[in-house]
Amino acid sequence: MLFTCRIRLTRILRTFFASLSLLLLVFLLPSFGQEPIDTLDEPDSNRQHHVIGRADTSSPRATLNSLIQACNDIYDAIRRDRYLDPNIPEHRALAMRIIDCLDASQLPEYSRDKRAGEAAICLKEILDRVEIPLEADIPDDADMDVLGNEKNKYRWRVPGTRITIARVEDGPQRHEYLFTPGTVERAAGYYEDMRHLPYREHGPKVTPGLQRWYISSPHDPWTASIVDKLPDWVRNRKFGITIWKWPPLIISLLVAFLLMACIYLLQRWFSARARQQALISYCFSILLPIAAMLVPYGLKIFVADHLALRGKPLYAVSFAADLVILLAFVVVVFSVCNRVAEILISSPRIHPRGLDAQLIRILMKLASITIATIIFLQGGQHLGIPVTTLLASAGVGGLAVALAAQDTLKALFGTITLMADKPFRVGDRIVFQKYDGVVEDIGLRSTQLRLLTGNQAIIPNDQLARADIENVGRRPHIRRIAEVRIPLDTNLELVEKAVDDIRQSLENHEGMEPSFPPRVFFNEFNDDSFNIRVIYWYHPADYWKFLEFSQQVNLRIGQAFKAQGISFLLPSKITYSPSEAPERSGSD
Repeated sequence: MLFTCRIRLTRILRTFFASLSLLLLVFLLPSFGQEPIDTLDEPDSNRQHHVIGRADTSSPRATLNSLIQACNDIYDAIRRDRYLDPNIPEHRALAMRIIDCLDASQLPEYSRDKRAGEAAICLKEILDRVEIPLEADIPDDADMDVLGNEKNKYRWRVPGTRITIARVEDGPQRHEYLFTPGTVERAAGYYEDMRHLPYREHGPKVTPGLQRWYISSPHDPWTASIVDKLPDWVRNRKFGITIWKWPPLIISLLVAFLLMACIYLLQRWFSARARQQALISYCFSILLPIAAMLVPYGLKIFVADHLALRGKPLYAVSFAADLVILLAFVVVVFSVCNRVAEILISSPRIHPRGLDAQLIRILMKLASITIATIIFLQGGQHLGIPVTTLLASAGVGGLAVALAAQDTLKALFGTITLMADKPFRVGDRIVFQKYDGVVEDIGLRSTQLRLLTGNQAIIPNDQLARADIENVGRRPHIRRIAEVRIPLDTNLELVEKAVDDIRQSLENHEGMEPSFPPRVFFNEFNDDSFNIRVIYWYHPADYWKFLEFSQQVNLRIGQAFKAQGISFLLPSKITYSPSEAPERSGSD
């Protein structure tokens, strides 16, 4: 197993370094003809500081002014500090003021803040290119009560654009005027349609290059200082991403993949080994799947905060990272439930391969499936998938699995029936149809029998649940019924003597329970003999000791008969020649 892991690790390393070489060849060469990133003007020494607080969203006028002013403050902070760090209170407060102006309720939770920030920057770029109405022409809260028809009474659109501000009727921001979910979701597209227009020369302050700086510059000051020292060509864009971001992005993805692969191989090897050695080691192996969850989480933080990836590439990486975290969390749930089951089964009162152990495993499997389903639904909502879609997918998927695994489900329900009834356990000898053997293992799908011939039979549990089973292993004793036949010409006194001798041979015999005394009777006149029936019970039901005792009984009876001159009627066989054969009576 270790050798196989080494081979796989070597292949992964080989792929990693080959990809890294190709990356350096393609993206570290100077790029010509690309559209350069705009640089921001030097900071204005006469810049006015604004009080940072919650955005005013009491009317379309207040919301529009709040967004424009917050973006202007962000622009000034960037010009002054050369980076935007959410860990700085002033920067974080400015970002929150921008987000306060947007109705981002329809955006996926995993990328809500970042997509809302990008939407706000795009909206500011659009507003910098169109004529903004005079403040008196922008409706306030009182104007909205009488403006327009009933349907559009609380909605206002910026003239010459598709940017809409509307009153929120539900939720924590009820009765506030925010940029609508449709405007927020399609802001980047609106900007692409209007980016060819020049910046306006009059009206509120414009922030040239804000959007380009936002998508190309890092948040981290150390990274920003390095990027400032790079040549100008690395600020060009290639395939929608700034060139300087490509190398660290690909390297980080390859490193994350390499770490996940190493953790996966190590977890498989360590879990298999720890499960055979000690339960405590097996339980501690759960730390590896937990560590695997930290890898995509760290990748997500790196590309968002340090690499400052923006737009669709960021959302794709974030979605993939959250999906991997979700899947890893599901694996952790199953692993935890498996280890809880093994801890319960380790009790000395539970046979590790018995029905109770299998019942515990099934219950923990059902618990893990239930928890995983809840995580799937909650995680799907976090990733922006509607609950109705998730439920429909789960229903269709469950139906498909049920149809494709009918036999498996039948066996599973058969296993549950066996566990409820417990007709046998591991170690019992059972007789089922043509099979007679000892139960070796009771699995989730089938039961393994070691036949008396030495062969192994594997029987589906649904067949065992429906059939008649004779559990030989649960008998409290072994009963023997023997017929002793004496010739008809034997004196009746000797017959009576034979009955007494047999009774004396079985008096207080080995393995006798007081409630099961032996029974010996002269019970039948046969055509050619007197018949004596002998019945006795042997406790406990040890088959080999029973055979040894029966042999002793037979020898004692034989010695007693020989001493009395009593003979046994031996089986006889009469052979007729064809000419001497008796005629058959009756019709054919």
